[in-house]
Amino acid sequence: MAVYFFDSSALVKRYVTEVGTAWIRQLCTPAARHELYIARLTGAEIVAALAKRARIGDLTPSAFQSAVMNFRTDFSTAYILFELTPAHVDSAMTLAQNRVLRGYDAIQLATALDLQAERQGNGLSPLTLVSADGDLNTAATAEGLTVDNPHDHP
Repeated sequence: MAVYFFDSSALVKRYVTEVGTAWIRQLCTPAARHELYIARLTGAEIVAALAKRARIGDLTPSAFQSAVMNFRTDFSTAYILFELTPAHVDSAMTLAQNRVLRGYDAIQLATALDLQAERQGNGLSPLTLVSADGDLNTAATAEGLTVDNPHDHP
């Protein structure tokens, strides 16, 4: 059993077929018994990404509705939600400035770093950040996180 923190660029692959989808689905299968963390704000990011895919014609209306329904079910049952705090926003502002990240990527990194520190402080195993975003992965690695990119698992 491993511990994973997913950003939206990776997690969306569970709900639409892209490079890395099979690997993401394998990580997320209940039989794998992994701990799957996401920041609560990832909920809005995933639904927005799915809606964009539907709007540009990559998903049919029925596929969009199915993907959103599946995600909403998983959101409340499959993931451990990590709450955003004012301290995360402060940390994200610093990360955005120092690592030149987009806002939501900085929030994802700030929450992953906090969860990692919390786990280490409690003597628990480290987490792996799963992200398909190159800039976020570079910043996370520089901040000391282990990173895995679904694009490396076609």
